[in-house]
Amino acid sequence: MTSWTLARRAERLNPSTIREILKITERPGIISLAGGLPSADTFPVQAMREATATVLRDTPREALQYAASEGFEPLREWVAAELAGQGIQVDADQVLITTGSQQGLDLVGKVLIDPGSTVAVESPTYLGALQAFAPYEAEFVAVEGDDDGPLPQALEAARGARFLYLLPNYQNPTGRCLPADRRLALVQRAAEIGLPIVEDNPYGDLWFDEPPPAPVSAAAGDGAVYLGSFSKVLAPGLRLGYVVAPRTLYPKLLQAKQASDLHTPGFNQRVVYEVVKSGFLKEHVPTIRARYKAQRDAMAAALQTHLPSGCRWRAPVGGMFFWVELPAHIDATALLPRAVEAGMAYVPGSPFFPQGGHVNTLRLSFVTVPPERIAEGVAALGRVLRQA
Repeated sequence: MTSWTLARRAERLNPSTIREILKITERPGIISLAGGLPSADTFPVQAMREATATVLRDTPREALQYAASEGFEPLREWVAAELAGQGIQVDADQVLITTGSQQGLDLVGKVLIDPGSTVAVESPTYLGALQAFAPYEAEFVAVEGDDDGPLPQALEAARGARFLYLLPNYQNPTGRCLPADRRLALVQRAAEIGLPIVEDNPYGDLWFDEPPPAPVSAAAGDGAVYLGSFSKVLAPGLRLGYVVAPRTLYPKLLQAKQASDLHTPGFNQRVVYEVVKSGFLKEHVPTIRARYKAQRDAMAAALQTHLPSGCRWRAPVGGMFFWVELPAHIDATALLPRAVEAGMAYVPGSPFFPQGGHVNTLRLSFVTVPPERIAEGVAALGRVLRQA
């Protein structure tokens, strides 16, 4: 009988808690406030249909052929120009198109993490980043923070880490947005101790009242890697993201991508470029913001009405998530089956912490459920919490 021997890194591969929960939410009648999915009602179907027809008419052979590992050059130039408007001065040859920004995280881990090396992260932080870095046998250092994000003085605990992973804008899972002064203080302190920064920004365009402060990478220069995505402003099924890296690091990220998948689908890149090249996002993204803001307001009102005393949250000023702290004696993971029985689902907060714990926390997403159903789901959660 053949016996397969797993690599040591395979032991560090774990199922996504969120993906497992999404299986539960497929039951009929469940109001899912769990998944971090953009609303399918925001997908620009007609624009995609027209762009696809144009690509297949004008450049069919090129679009269906193997392509450059770096990505479609006009799309890379578009990304560089967009980032210049945000204060990040880079050239197109520093932009690497990836198969979703999740691949960007994997490439960063592959190139920068050795077994036993440390990676500094917010606590809590994006679960998908922990999953991407863990197989490379990273040791996570949680940086202490407050409601405005990681504390600059707390970076001392990260001295010697390979990098600090940071989500400044409407973070997944907490929804918080780092103020401008906190961003600058973190950049300054990181530079003082020689700590590179990996800035992940999938939600930055989803602001409600005013745009977020300038990206961390605008101040950090060559001390930062920047990750972006088209998933939240166009459609996640395209699996299109990008990494912007210093010239000294870019070649290794490119080689890692070549070993991974040769290149991100060229057809998808050409279609997206056809959609965005004439300023489509400037008209389209505001419609997403308006929709999400109304849903944010509906959830804020529902939480205020239905959650019992002892629960704590703060309404986000952008993004897709509310972060709720429950009374200390309540375990959100243990409570989830009862919530599902009551007709709603959420994501327990503990998996977002690199060292676990914090079992009295949970994440709610408000963008895929209409306001009236948000109220029903939160009311059900409130009843379960009162029983607990």
